[in-house]
Amino acid sequence: MLINVHRPSPVPDLDFKVPSGCGLTGLISQKGELLPGDAIYRSLCSMEERGNGLGAGYAAYGIYPDFAANRAFHLMCDTEDARRAAEAVLRRDCTIRHDEPIPTSPVKALKNIPVLWRYFLDIKPEAVERVGGGATEPDAVVRLVMEINRKVDGAFVFSSGRNMGIFKGVGNPEEIGEFFRIPAYRANVWIGHNRFPTNSVSWWGGAHPFGLLDWSLVHNGEISSYGTNRRYLESYGYWCTLQTDTEVMAYLFDLLVRRHGLDFDLAAQVMAAPFWTRIEREEDPEARRLSSALRAVYGGALVSGPFAVLVSDGKSLVGLNDRIKLRPLVAARKGSVSYIASEEAAIRCICPDPEALWMPDAGVPTVVTVEA
Repeated sequence: MLINVHRPSPVPDLDFKVPSGCGLTGLISQKGELLPGDAIYRSLCSMEERGNGLGAGYAAYGIYPDFAANRAFHLMCDTEDARRAAEAVLRRDCTIRHDEPIPTSPVKALKNIPVLWRYFLDIKPEAVERVGGGATEPDAVVRLVMEINRKVDGAFVFSSGRNMGIFKGVGNPEEIGEFFRIPAYRANVWIGHNRFPTNSVSWWGGAHPFGLLDWSLVHNGEISSYGTNRRYLESYGYWCTLQTDTEVMAYLFDLLVRRHGLDFDLAAQVMAAPFWTRIEREEDPEARRLSSALRAVYGGALVSGPFAVLVSDGKSLVGLNDRIKLRPLVAARKGSVSYIASEEAAIRCICPDPEALWMPDAGVPTVVTVEA
């Protein structure tokens, strides 16, 4: 006898692993125009079948014009005591210009909601000096974020950029979008993610996007090199505390691009490095030497496993696949607005008639930059 078992939508795959899931979407105005949050919200919700109801999130740039010169720290804390403990660390290193709860709306389906708070602040010069070694303000921010996330029990900084913010949690894109009032924001760059990390315990801090400084990143896939990448990053002062593999990629972009000065093409050659056999077949000797040097110098930053990522620093939107393209990405453009998503349908639901539509090549970054 056949028995129909009802499974509440949108969590159809809780009983088994679907490693090719996850929905990514991003959009950027090259002219710096502010795009309504309703667009990213509808695009992400259109990929409901890629999710499992256990995680979703959004990152937005240009949303805090009144505090554009300040760092915007988003914190999630288990308790008010944890928030106060984190705030004490912030006050030691920062001048807080304004703080408040992150605005939210009630959503019945969401459970175990942490204390969510945002601080607009400036790093004190003495905090930069304490880092030493010719450190800059971003170096002091990284050190401060790592200290709170590692040492303040029950408190996590999940966003620390300027004029941007990350909003994420345990739920589906519709619930998280409604909870954080995403349609009410306007941003010149948006990225979003649907589905919780494949091999991680479901919790609010482990949902995508992951961020540090102005970086935000969402990922579809599985990073089998997580242990190697994590140990490599620890040697540079980055500590992974959010209990999921994707965290390493956000920190790798900061290390390679901000600290080491690589452009996105070179950073892609490091993280999605060509196979040695392909390097050996390279006819251009300069290109062969460069690829060999990058693999030798940055071996610990090679990301193994299937992946598609969207990453932004507020100036650019970058899409990148692994070196054999095991996860989908589609890109499109209409006028001054560009789109990158896991599915063409996620683009067409907000841009029905793009002027250009293409599939990015494996291991080759698609980079769209805001005009100066």
